[in-house]
Amino acid sequence: MAEFCNKDNTKLNPQSSSNLAKLLSQLINKTPTAGYYATSAGTGTNQLHGLAQCRGDVTPKECSSCITDAADQITARCPGRPDARIWYDYCFLRYSKDNFVGKLDNSYALFFYNVENVTDPEAFNGKLGGLVDEIKSQAVKPRSKGIGKGETKLSPFLTIYALVQCTRDLAAIDCAQCLAIAVGNFPNFCNNKKGCRALYDGCYVRYELYPFFFPLKSTNSSIAGASEATSMVAVIRS
Repeated sequence: MAEFCNKDNTKLNPQSSSNLAKLLSQLINKTPTAGYYATSAGTGTNQLHGLAQCRGDVTPKECSSCITDAADQITARCPGRPDARIWYDYCFLRYSKDNFVGKLDNSYALFFYNVENVTDPEAFNGKLGGLVDEIKSQAVKPRSKGIGKGETKLSPFLTIYALVQCTRDLAAIDCAQCLAIAVGNFPNFCNNKKGCRALYDGCYVRYELYPFFFPLKSTNSSIAGASEATSMVAVIRS
């Protein structure tokens, strides 16, 4: 889990806080049905806009549990803030006084990366690049719901797994741009790393050397992957 709270001097007034509670309730109730929901609550200067989306491979039950937790935690971790977002493995939730829905925003990102390096960077990066290109093209296709996922063999005993997803409010061209920016930053933050997650408001990119998306495959590497050490870096652009 990771969050971003806009920490300017603005705080939600009582009416905006009431609208936030209504907004989060709608997101909790409506998102699991289709895995995505965007809405607003209130009017005028007290209006708030919100969006929630679950990872495209999780069940409605898992989606519901994730969004419920996200709604609880976003208010606990960003109390009174007019703009906040929170990422989980299975879901993403954001609200703001500004209407961000349908707009590409790359002003903030988080990168989580495995602290261990691969042993053959040239072979690894070649295979990873081909896989990511393939699943990016999946994500921008109509009816894909913004998700692409796949795997490729690095050796007879080692497989790279990768998943990308855009929020469904974005047009295909904005989805493609968000994914391109995220992947383009891999050399800056995840170069030659065994695993990496790029979390943007509009998209998500992840690769690992163990299966992490559904349906899960049972391998020895998946057991090892659960305990791998990771580090995080935040990217903020003005």
